[in-house]
Amino acid sequence: MRFIIATHNPHKLEELRRILRPLGVDAVCDRDLGLSLTEAEETGATFAENAYLKAAAACRESGLPAVADDSGLCVDALSGAPGVYSARYAEPGQRKATLLHRMEQVPEAQRGAHFTSAVCCVFPNGDTVTAEGHCYGRIARACRGEGGFGYDPIFEVEGGKTFAELTDAEKDAVSHRGAALRKFAGRLAEYLNTHKESISC
Repeated sequence: MRFIIATHNPHKLEELRRILRPLGVDAVCDRDLGLSLTEAEETGATFAENAYLKAAAACRESGLPAVADDSGLCVDALSGAPGVYSARYAEPGQRKATLLHRMEQVPEAQRGAHFTSAVCCVFPNGDTVTAEGHCYGRIARACRGEGGFGYDPIFEVEGGKTFAELTDAEKDAVSHRGAALRKFAGRLAEYLNTHKESISC
């Protein structure tokens, strides 16, 4: 199965490819096909709505089934911010520092947070397969770790390590995106099995 991944984020593309590969999905990006996908405007009020908008646009432009993820960090002490605005929370390169600054006076017991990932696949016939996953943890006092991307260095999971301190396999096992894609895998397999005659990808 060849699906196009609706992202221009190389880190997210690598992570999605790594998790989808065992499902038999040949995950390609627009550059692999000599295309340049339009950046879909993320006007949705939820992660699920934004994932659909991105996948639908990529499917329309490529003619292939398209998978998109919309994800973000929701911090309890900030009333769920940055949430769907995680990628636009501050100037590029300043997002982690901005969030840490706003959390400086927040005590340990109130530093809870969670990541959410909404995954959506849109097929050329208009059908969709969706899933959502979460990972609960807390905001660290400072950046730690060399791996991951985005807010990974400041998000601690059970055991005290940040996402950026985990190996790829360790992160995939506990992350919001890993959880969403595992659900997605089952739903996608079920969909494909019941649409063998009408779906070719």
